Amino acid sequence: MNALFASRRRAALAHAAAALCVALLPVRAWALPGFDDVRAQWQSSDWVLLARDGTPLQRTRVEHTARRGDWVALADVSPALREAIVVSEDKRFYEHSGVDWRGAAAAAWANLWNTRTRGASTVTMQLTGLLDDDPKHSGQRSLAQKAGQAVDALRLERSWRKDQILEAYLNLVPFRGEAVGLSALSQTLFGKAPSGLDERESAVAAALIRAPNAPYTKVAPRACRILRDMSAANADTRCTNLDAFVQMAFARPAVTAADPSIEGSSENVPQLAPHFARQIANGVHPAPGMHVRSTLDANLQRYARETLTRTLIELNERAHPRNVQDGAVVVLDNATGEVLAWVGSSGGLSKAREVDAALALRQAGSTLKPFLYAEAIDERRVTTASLLDDAPLDLAAGGGLYMPQNYDKGFKGWVSVRTALGSSLNVPAVRTLVMVTPHRFARTLTALGLPLTQAGDYYGYSLALGSADVSLVTLTNAYRALANGGMASPIVELPPPANAPARGASRRVFSRESAFIVTDVLADNNARTRTFDFDSPLATRMFSAVKTGTSKDMRDNWTVGFTSRYTVGVWVGNADGSPMWDVSGVSGAAPVWAAIVGYLHRRVPSVAPAAPPGVERVRVQFADAVEPSRNEWFIAGTATPQVGLASNAADLARGPAQIGSPVDGTIFALDPDIPAQRQRVWFERATGSTTRVSWRLDGKALGGAARVAWLPWPGKHRLELVDARGQVTDTVRFEVRGANAKQKSARVEAARDGASPGRR
Repeated sequence: MNALFASRRRAALAHAAAALCVALLPVRAWALPGFDDVRAQWQSSDWVLLARDGTPLQRTRVEHTARRGDWVALADVSPALREAIVVSEDKRFYEHSGVDWRGAAAAAWANLWNTRTRGASTVTMQLTGLLDDDPKHSGQRSLAQKAGQAVDALRLERSWRKDQILEAYLNLVPFRGEAVGLSALSQTLFGKAPSGLDERESAVAAALIRAPNAPYTKVAPRACRILRDMSAANADTRCTNLDAFVQMAFARPAVTAADPSIEGSSENVPQLAPHFARQIANGVHPAPGMHVRSTLDANLQRYARETLTRTLIELNERAHPRNVQDGAVVVLDNATGEVLAWVGSSGGLSKAREVDAALALRQAGSTLKPFLYAEAIDERRVTTASLLDDAPLDLAAGGGLYMPQNYDKGFKGWVSVRTALGSSLNVPAVRTLVMVTPHRFARTLTALGLPLTQAGDYYGYSLALGSADVSLVTLTNAYRALANGGMASPIVELPPPANAPARGASRRVFSRESAFIVTDVLADNNARTRTFDFDSPLATRMFSAVKTGTSKDMRDNWTVGFTSRYTVGVWVGNADGSPMWDVSGVSGAAPVWAAIVGYLHRRVPSVAPAAPPGVERVRVQFADAVEPSRNEWFIAGTATPQVGLASNAADLARGPAQIGSPVDGTIFALDPDIPAQRQRVWFERATGSTTRVSWRLDGKALGGAARVAWLPWPGKHRLELVDARGQVTDTVRFEVRGANAKQKSARVEAARDGASPGRR
């Protein structure tokens, strides 16, 4: 009898509630949005970097009031989660038309008798609350507001399908903490996409809807009840240790924010290009939800990261650790300058993964030598057949004597420029810089886009050996200039918009002829054998031109080179600048470079460039068997079929005499603690020139000796070499600073030496 009475009472309450809702139908004035509108207005808290084909590469959070992922279609939600939500929140979801009248009556009856119950809000009613952004309708709702919500649910069910309602609900419902929507929750809590959630994970997710910030001790029992309601297989077994599972999930670090410092996550939250994304964001300033298409190749980016990581792990194997933790890779398209790969860190191997090693400034080492020889060939100072003496060399420098040595501490004697560049010999490079001068070479490097912060005289002759700091990005792009026949142009990181003007203007740095000749040397495996042996990672199966470099104390290790289509740069070292142990260009960066080049040309051939019209190939014979005879490329008109020590000296003598020291732009600072009469500046002619010339300083003759000492006088000065006909063959300008208090004694001493102290 009591049961019959209770049933009739609940039915009466249901009818009353229905009548109230019908009465309120005209009152609810706000327009419910359509499903397509809600989906279109959804905005992720991240912006997404896309590869050139649209593949997501990197997510970066830029909106911090809430954590939202991408909109998840219902088809991409695991069946287990859909079942858990319905079982937990709305058992008759697929039966009612927006309001569960039976549930509402049961809830009202239970409230009448002060019995605790789950409430009567259906998924549809909850969704209308999420769609209603009126603050008056948020939080705890009154009876009238509940009735209005029921009315809205009835209206919503008339225009939305059930699958649309459930999909929108899963994307809009707040979960734990700042996570809004299923995408954010599944990534932060379980580290996987919503499609991969199993029954236990789904039950935990559903349990959080009712109490998002409850402790794991309360969430775990509710999740267990949901598992049993789902009639999940082995539900009791799955409930075992469920509290520990929930505790571990709550402690999981959130990776959906795509912090560039966090490496590795599920495939739905890519972390393939954190440093490149930061670079793009600095220029684009992307908004939440924005998708930015870049020039990166997704497969190449992934391969470059994996290859770098694998090589560093091999270098640090326990048997022979090399103390190397960091690395970077840049791949450019030769023709367009587009960045195809940008790996700024070794990720988990690095202690400074936030540092973008592709942009960090490091000593260039021997990687600058190709540009030095290209300039010397353009200036007609050398050819690739010219002989240079690889022997001990002492050069006067501002701080004393500069004595360059080779990497292996040995000397090879007389070698050709081809051998000197191919085998990366240091002394011949310094001898070449004496002819080119650091000042002019520094200007060339700057024209290539390298970020030299000082003039050439600051670096002095060590510039030939890479004492300047460069970044991997700028160095790789400078090599692209060689690949493009001496034409330098900026890199490109984003595809141009439709009808955009032509990209950054190119500028010629080297002639096509010298760029071709240097490229031919860098591609010549025979020229490398004196230092690198014949079988090294630099010897690829396709055409490639490549150069290695190692900075002082093995702090930086480079391999940069190009094929007919791509330019690849690799740096290996430590972000903190600490030295590596027994790591050279061949053992460190070269294996990474060779693997990437092989990957790029696994299906596409690389063909050597065609010779430009301005070069000729001539058979060269070397006297005294200094080197084997061979066919050599020359700029037209500079060929020397017979090369020997005597003829080489004659070649130098026929050229204009050059000033070896000081270099153009040098600044001398006089020491006030040293008597003025004891201080001297030495003027020296360049090595190898025997032409009869004389010195002239500020218009006054100084004599014709190869080496002249001059008593320095404060001020700016012009030093010239003058030949027998009175023609100036070379000029440098320098400055002397300090020691003004000793002008009188200096003037007297200068008069004795027959030199002028000069004027300010």
